[in-house]
Amino acid sequence: MERKSFPGIRFIDRRQFLRGVAAGAAALALPGLPDIWAQEGDKKRRPNVVLIFSDDQGYAEMGCQGCKDIPTPNLDSVAKNGVRFTDGYVTAPLCSPSRAGLLTGRYQQRFGHEFNPGPLVSRTSEIGLPLSEKTVADRFRAAGYRTGMVGKWHLGTSDGRHPMKRGFEEFFGFLGGAHTYVPAGGRAKKNQNPIMRGTDAIEESGYLTDAFAREAAAFVDRHKDEPFFLYMATNAVHSPLQATEKYLERFRPALKGKRRTFAGMASALDEAVGAVLARIRDLGLEEDTLVFFIADNGGPTPQTTSSNTPLRGTKGQVYEGGIRVPFLLQWKGRVPAGQVFARPVSSLDVIPTALAAAGIPVAEGEALDGVNLLPYLTGEDRGDPHETLFWRMGAKKAARRGKWKIVSNDGGPFKLYDLEADIAESTDLAAEKADALETLKTAYDEWEKGTVKPQWQRKSRNPLDPDQEPDSEGDADDDEDPLEKAREVVEQFDRDGDGKLSRSEMPAKIRDRFDDLDIDGDGFVSAEEVAWYTEVRAARREGK
Repeated sequence: MERKSFPGIRFIDRRQFLRGVAAGAAALALPGLPDIWAQEGDKKRRPNVVLIFSDDQGYAEMGCQGCKDIPTPNLDSVAKNGVRFTDGYVTAPLCSPSRAGLLTGRYQQRFGHEFNPGPLVSRTSEIGLPLSEKTVADRFRAAGYRTGMVGKWHLGTSDGRHPMKRGFEEFFGFLGGAHTYVPAGGRAKKNQNPIMRGTDAIEESGYLTDAFAREAAAFVDRHKDEPFFLYMATNAVHSPLQATEKYLERFRPALKGKRRTFAGMASALDEAVGAVLARIRDLGLEEDTLVFFIADNGGPTPQTTSSNTPLRGTKGQVYEGGIRVPFLLQWKGRVPAGQVFARPVSSLDVIPTALAAAGIPVAEGEALDGVNLLPYLTGEDRGDPHETLFWRMGAKKAARRGKWKIVSNDGGPFKLYDLEADIAESTDLAAEKADALETLKTAYDEWEKGTVKPQWQRKSRNPLDPDQEPDSEGDADDDEDPLEKAREVVEQFDRDGDGKLSRSEMPAKIRDRFDDLDIDGDGFVSAEEVAWYTEVRAARREGK
């Protein structure tokens, strides 16, 4: 029977009604929740949430953050239409633990996900995000949202740890830590990290970043009439350095070599973000969609040229260059545009912010480590979102409170830096400002009481060993800083403690390569020379 039309009355089906009831109940269950999506009469709908997570993108690799040689108009538009966080952090300087913190809203050290997967020294559980942890997708799906993931997972490969067992209804991407781009790959051999649609390995002949953009935009299309949560975790601009002619041509002749290839990859990433934003805009969903853009860790500058200027350090370190990242948010019509937010925030804040926006409650007694950023962005709260932030990855430890930061990047005594006066962490004030040092050390010790031992520990590979095979594609070794790794190896064989290796200290199996490693001819091999040698070997393996 045909429905009659009544002015001002909109009919909904049973599914829409039930989703609306869930939204209302969730809102009522959150005392003090900002009433930011229930004010427009017939336009009411719970907001979509799009979380875009880039890979190995350096702090300085966006136009809005100072990049001069790689245009990023789409990323810059997010900053223009929303908020750019100058002091945005992730919870780890490496891929997998950073994702574990992001998708749970909890410090990953609380549940033992402290290291990347890979060749292991030891383990006390199955590798991957523990099944005890609830993901952001679990939360949104339980609240009636459609949930999808596109891109890199890197949180476990066993059946129970597949994205579709962790809250995502749809998945297109790969389970490991790295993947080639050209060709994107197809039905890979067993245990070699295939591209998957759902749980099936598929053929994908396109450039991988373009394929992820296509699939993310298609997800938005499919679910435009109902609230959705989309997690787009592109592997750009992680190695291997590969770009198509379409993107390389944009940077000729200005850039050459690694930088040109990296620029092409970064341009593809920006274009992928633009494709998703355009689809949201064309469907009239901009004011109904909260968008986050964050990088997973700092750039590995020696390998890819990804710059962290003006910060010290790189991926794999807890100096600022390893953990302070590009961090943007946009919610048109809801969050004032053009803001530059200069107080510390964390990827831990994504879940509390998104849940608050959607009116989804957190169960009583269930603790998240992040905070809802919306009151700080609307001006309702003018304080600092966090009193203190903490990091730990093995012997690498850090904490920040206000302008003060303590760092131990090698297991030694903490150093103290004033980030307001010394963003490059060049002057250790530990002796001069002993009170500030002790205050942060006490806070760190107290935080550490709420953590557990790592559930597994990755084996340190020896870049000097010619018999050691490279890791599988899914557990690529470039998730570790090559200079840090080289220093570990030098320290292992440095019997006289002078920080370098003499010919007699070199491992016997590679002593005949001493002259090749001793690049400056001074009769010793330094960590820098080992790192360079490792890069050359890797390039030869890839046929460069």
